[in-house]
Amino acid sequence: MKPNEAFGRLAWIELLLRWSVGLAFVLASLHKVAHPADFAQIVYSYQLFPAYTINLIAIVMPFVELVTGLALLAGVYPRAAASIVNGLLVTFMFIIAVNLMRGHDFDCGCFPTFISRLYTDSPTNMLIRNTILLACSLPVMLYRRRRRGVIFSTAGS
Repeated sequence: MKPNEAFGRLAWIELLLRWSVGLAFVLASLHKVAHPADFAQIVYSYQLFPAYTINLIAIVMPFVELVTGLALLAGVYPRAAASIVNGLLVTFMFIIAVNLMRGHDFDCGCFPTFISRLYTDSPTNMLIRNTILLACSLPVMLYRRRRRGVIFSTAGS
């Protein structure tokens, strides 16, 4: 295999991973942006945050998810966007794990209720889904070669 062929394949794989994670984050954010009060109730049910921070979290978090997802899709500073996504995923996994250890049955608020009703979204499934997203997003953050489909990037990304 020639070096250019390897670069081409890796760049396409990175693009596919970036678009997959970006699309997941955009889709997960849309109903939260449209219905912040519903998401605030879900955040409150986590029983992890002081009451005075619930509305702020419910308003800001979906926009962070939306902007980082769009940045991954459009190729705008992909390493920075992937770093933020990874931080969010680790935080989400921690929140789910804490509530799983507590024995709480809860809705993570990740996707609209009508989608969650199509399948059982147990806390274990949520952890698995977030682990898969993290496994897809880490290579995007660590990728050091020339990327495909990038609008803006820092030097070396």
